[in-house]
This record gives sequence, C-alpha cells and structure tokens, in this order.
Amino acid sequence: MKPFPRRLLIGATLAAAAFGLAACEENMGKGPVLHISGGQIEMGATPDRPAVGYFTVKGGDAPVELVAVSADLAQRIEMHESVKENGMMTMKSLTSAPVPARGTLEFKQGGKHLMIWNVNPAAVRAGKLSLVFMFTNNDRIVVDLPIKNASTAASGGAPMDHAAMGHGGDDKKAADAAKK
Repeated sequence: MKPFPRRLLIGATLAAAAFGLAACEENMGKGPVLHISGGQIEMGATPDRPAVGYFTVKGGDAPVELVAVSADLAQRIEMHESVKENGMMTMKSLTSAPVPARGTLEFKQGGKHLMIWNVNPAAVRAGKLSLVFMFTNNDRIVVDLPIKNASTAASGGAPMDHAAMGHGGDDKKAADAAKK
C-alpha cells in the first residue's frame, strides 16, 4: 500500500482548518442569543404560601414571547404581574410576556413574577429549583435558580399575601381557615 502523499495531507488539514474558522466566524457574526440571567426563588413565609420567582430574560435577534415556565419539582407555576388598580395593588395572571429583540424582560418584585406552588422539599434542601422556560420560537431554556428563604424586609416588613389576592385557589381557603 502506498503512503498517503504528504502534500494531500497538508492540503486536507488546511481545508479543515479553514472550514472550522468559517464556521467560527459565522457564529461570531450572529447577534445575541436568547438566555436567562440572574434570578432567584423566594420561598413563602409559611409552607402553605407559594414561592415567588424573579429573573431576567435577555432577548436574541428576534422578538419572542415567554409562554410558560415549568418545573418537575413544583406542583404548579404561573406567571403574574402586580398592577395598581383603583389605588390598590392587585395581581393578574399572564398567558405570555414579550421579550424584545436585543432587549430584556424582567420578572422582579413589584412587577412581573412567577408564583410557584408546593416546591418539593428536596429542591429546597438542595437550594435550587430547575425551571424550564418555553418561548414562542420553540426554544426551551433550562435554568437552575437558587432558592432563598422568605424575606420580610424586601416587601416592607411583611411578605405579600398572594392567597388573599385570589390567586391561591385552595391556598386561599387554607389561609382563611387559619385566620378563624
């Protein structure tokens, strides 16, 4: 068997390197990639209260909408927004939230946020909850958000009573029963 000509081997190596560089330049030429940055989950003050999730979505080249967030180790997750109506703070459920191209969507205290019911104690012990963020462009982004204990200072001395706002379902009934 004849040895492979050295000249062909060098040519093939250079061609492979050039192809690799072209692919690298292609990726470098693309704009920002849709991703989740920062964030945390704050547990409810008592076990019957839902946890709250905060994070920032950084937009990619095209506008999209965040349409759902799920977690295997939580019973239910909903997107909500705190709004002022008739001089009172209230919450409304969101079916989606827009992420502008190259912009940001913030889920933060006093605005958009996640309501997370019945976080599995194993996730609480681990100090993180794995969330799946789903978008209209079919992207699914998995992010582990750290879990923090309930804070009383962040909300002016007392945790926000989501159950009393009518978004807790059975949680509201439990809260009402506890008050009696």
